[in-house]
Amino acid sequence: MKVPRIKINEEGLNRFFGYLEAQIMEIVWDRGEMTTKQVQSLLVEDVSYNAVMTVMNRLYEKGHLHKITTGLGRNRLSKYSAVQSKDEFLEEQTRAMTEDLVKGYGELVVNHLFDAVQKVDPKLLSLLESRLNEWKRDPSCE
Repeated sequence: MKVPRIKINEEGLNRFFGYLEAQIMEIVWDRGEMTTKQVQSLLVEDVSYNAVMTVMNRLYEKGHLHKITTGLGRNRLSKYSAVQSKDEFLEEQTRAMTEDLVKGYGELVVNHLFDAVQKVDPKLLSLLESRLNEWKRDPSCE
């Protein structure tokens, strides 16, 4: 599930989620299946139960969380778990973002990627070179 809007000026998970959404996803990824009350108790800030419940339901509606509800009325309990691991989510989002950039800006992206890799972590150049050599041997590999 591709996130519809990437916030380029944000950092980390806040690029893909709102502030509270990102905190909730981190907690669920870290702890596994949880209730709204459990998530609320682990948040850094004091956030109302209703706010946490609303955000978790939105994350469910967006396809980021599974939801299992048991019981009825006052005995109803919903437990949430992540649809994907954090690594799977980041893999999917960065792949989609990269493909969109390459489709839209091709040569510019390739040049800027090379410059960015050199600037941020020159060791990544060997990974880039290795992937390019792999592709030259077998262009069908992904």
